[in-house]
Amino acid sequence: MSVLDNFNQWKSFLSERLEQAQQQGMNGEVISDMAYQIGDYLAKQVDPKNPEERVLADLWNAADEQEQYAIANAMVKLVQSQK
Repeated sequence: MSVLDNFNQWKSFLSERLEQAQQQGMNGEVISDMAYQIGDYLAKQVDPKNPEERVLADLWNAADEQEQYAIANAMVKLVQSQK
């Protein structure tokens, strides 16, 4: 089962990766750039596996680059708030 199959598993996966990045000393700007790159990759290369991912993909595809960064940063904040 892929972490993309279940949205809660996906958030848990992101939370773990975020924690690792912070432990390695990555600053907020680097994390923001990484979140954007992951979001862009997923939107272009991976079919959404659940309704939540479909909404995120639709929002991503409708957004300009600045808005995409905002979406990526919102996902980072979402997983940070659920620790």
